[in-house]
Formats: sequence, structure tokens, C-alpha cells
Amino acid sequence: MSDAAPIEARGLTKTFGERTAVAGVDVTVRPGDVYGYLGPNGAGKTTSLRMMLGLIRPTTGTARLFGRDPQRDGARALDGVAGFVEAPRFYPYLTARKNLELCAAYDGGGARRLIDEVLETVDLTDRARDKVGGYSHGMKQRLGIAGALLRSPRLLILDEPTTGLDPAGMRDMRDLVRRLAGEGITVLLSSHLMAEVEELCNRVSIIRGGYILYEGGLDDLLARHGQTRRIRVADPVAAHALGQRMGLELRRGEGDELELEADDKAVQAFTVELGRAGIGIRELTTGRASLEHLFFELTESGPDQPEGERAESAEPVAAA
Repeated sequence: MSDAAPIEARGLTKTFGERTAVAGVDVTVRPGDVYGYLGPNGAGKTTSLRMMLGLIRPTTGTARLFGRDPQRDGARALDGVAGFVEAPRFYPYLTARKNLELCAAYDGGGARRLIDEVLETVDLTDRARDKVGGYSHGMKQRLGIAGALLRSPRLLILDEPTTGLDPAGMRDMRDLVRRLAGEGITVLLSSHLMAEVEELCNRVSIIRGGYILYEGGLDDLLARHGQTRRIRVADPVAAHALGQRMGLELRRGEGDELELEADDKAVQAFTVELGRAGIGIRELTTGRASLEHLFFELTESGPDQPEGERAESAEPVAAA
């Protein structure tokens, strides 16, 4: 069991009546991974996570946590596993400490002795005696992680942990995930924030319409799609429209930035036309494609198809 993958899902499928929510998902999370599970809203992320944890039964396929099947082994399969799917839930009329005491009582063992430690880890020691109903969204997210850490997990599953947080809260949550990963905890991070995943994760899956479009190393995905150009301009809306009229493949980035894949001749022609249109160029750089660019390329490049039919264009990397 000690050598088994923290998560190994094969052929996970879930249908609700005539609707297929998840179609043959294969995912392998290795020990030590910070694994990004990506997809647009409605892609099947939450449904497949629920099947991996044994919260709902798959129509077909299997999921194993450290070699154990939640459908066969029940709660024993969750040994060493903690986290939350969607948002953590607590009793709002109780204090954070009392909520954690209840969580510790469910787990038994020495979990209660860890309460002070986990409160300090998530920076809630000073608010431990406040009722959770008065907590901000970010504080509730951190308390959810504290509850998960009471189990001393080897695998931590976090579903959209930074959703709804302000920039400072997002930074603090990313620092916390990075610190936990540095302590040897394997993390599966479900997110739709590409910059977050690119900053934290070493391996990713991209799911759309219930199908896995890519599963493998993040660096492999970025490297396979070569270089891209980033250009900062005075009027990104007008520059984007001009590039589209020229037939260029480009995408709006943050602020005044455009991202495009084109050869030197096409880029030169574009900059000339920008000058003729009176659109000032502030910066032009060359680098590898961003995860956000590749995510949209994969998830917006045509109708939903299973992985095998997308293999040539998406160039998926097989899980080891």
C-alpha cells in the first residue's frame, strides 16, 4: 500500500439519466505531486472528484486511494486522505475551536492534540474562539484546511480553495499550499485559475465535457506547444481586432497584453500595421506559451471529444 499512487482512477464514468457528466476519466496522482485538475464550469471536475473519494458511485470505472477502492473498502480507503469538495461546511453558531473539536472527535485517536498546531498553520489562532458565522470566506477556507490537517493526511484534496478570495487571501492560500507540499503532503488542486496552477503544480489534467483532454507534466505541456509572443500595446481592443482581420491567432491577456503564436514574418507585419493604425507598442517579448493560452486552445478548439480522438491535436502525455 505504501507504494500505491495516492489517486488512481481508470475509466470513471457517471451518467444521470441520458446525460453523461463524466466519460472515461483516467487520472494518476503520484506521491509528492501538486496536481492541478482543470476544467471550465460544468466540465465534470466535481463529479469525478466525488467518485474518486467514494462520495458517489461511478456508473462504470474504478478509483483507488493508496490502492484502496472506496466503493469496496468504505471509510478505510480514506485513511491518509483529507480535504474538501466544493466548500467546507461548519456549524456557524460554534467557535472555530469547537468545530475542530467535533472534527477531531469523529476521527478519534490523537487528532484533538493537533488543534492548536493546525490553527497556527492556517493563521487562525487569534480567532479560534470566534463563532464561525462571523468569519470571512477566506477564513472559512483556511478553517477547512485546518480541519483536513487534523487527519495528518498524506493526500490533501482542495476544490477551488481560492475562489471568492481577495488578492491578499489568494496569496496567503497559495503560500499555505506551497508550504504543505514542501512538508511532503501530496496535493490535488482543482481550480479554474490558470496562473495559480502554473505557479503551484507540477502535473495537470484538463477536463472538458466529462473527457480528459490532457494528463501529464505541466512542463511537458508547455514545452510541446513551443514559443509564443507577448505584446503590450496602448489599445489592446483595437490591436486585437486588427490582428484578427490579419488572420493571426491571438488572445487577450491581462491588462494591455496580447498573446499570439506566429512566425517572425507575421509578427513583423503585425507591428507595422499597428504603427500605421497609430497603436503604440510598449513591449514585445518571446517566451513559452502560458497555461491559460493552452487551456483555452484545448477547451475551445471544437466539440467535446474523448481523449483518443483529440490525441493528435492535444498531444496528451500518458500517465505513468
